[in-house]
Amino acid sequence: MKHTTLLILGCLGLTIASCGGSSQQEETIKTKSTTTTTTDSSTTVSAEPTGAELPGKKLVAMADCVGCHNETQKVIGPAYVDIAAKYPSNEANISHLADVVIAGSKGTWGDLPMTPHPNLSKDDAKLMVTWVLSLKK
Repeated sequence: MKHTTLLILGCLGLTIASCGGSSQQEETIKTKSTTTTTTDSSTTVSAEPTGAELPGKKLVAMADCVGCHNETQKVIGPAYVDIAAKYPSNEANISHLADVVIAGSKGTWGDLPMTPHPNLSKDDAKLMVTWVLSLKK
């Protein structure tokens, strides 16, 4: 019982410490499509950013997400690939999960709550969620 209490308090302390946030979170990164034209100007190809290039990945890296999440394995919260496997990437899920990131949640992935991130803009949260959902195998 004593060891369980210490483990829970340790996880709670880590969660609280990792949720300090960053002033960089408030910076919004805009997505861009690049256009490539062949030398004869007959073909134009628009290249959408790949998962590794999506601005949401940069926002996740600048935020406190790594204290509880990892791309491929469960830490305190679920792995990003597990989240991507659970939720199809569509506007409704992206909006819902962005709200969850901002407001926090409890019970979806177990008993430990996800702490809220109220200083994160909805647009940034959507970019972050879009990147996470792009990891679907």
